[in-house]
Amino acid sequence: MAEPVFKHQYRVIYAECTVGNHVYYARYLDMLEVARGEFFRQAGASLLQLQESGTVFPVIDLNIAYKGPARYDDLLTIELWINEMKGIRLTFGFQVLQPAGHRLAEGQTRHVCASIDEKPKRIPKELIARFQSFVRVQKNPD
Repeated sequence: MAEPVFKHQYRVIYAECTVGNHVYYARYLDMLEVARGEFFRQAGASLLQLQESGTVFPVIDLNIAYKGPARYDDLLTIELWINEMKGIRLTFGFQVLQPAGHRLAEGQTRHVCASIDEKPKRIPKELIARFQSFVRVQKNPD
């Protein structure tokens, strides 16, 4: 059975690259932000709509491992899924792939659900229902 995953296509722009024509490492964070924004939008609640209703999801932790370089004009696939969604916590797993499927980066971003005044709050039930199909069951190592 295939793992649940959200896929976003992203074209690398020239401004994201170094003189050596590889994507500057910090630009991957911008790409992930774009993909997460599309994830929320596809789930039926854009980040702007959530913010206007008093809910935000700031990043509280990031783990990223770089496996290879992306270059100008590459069409990348950013895959997202949910590793944890409980209480106030929302953790996305991700990988960035070249068209041939070669993995360029992987990791996770941890978020906390908060009110607009930065006080933690539970993830709204309607979002939990919309996101449920993207939750990966964590397997315990034997």
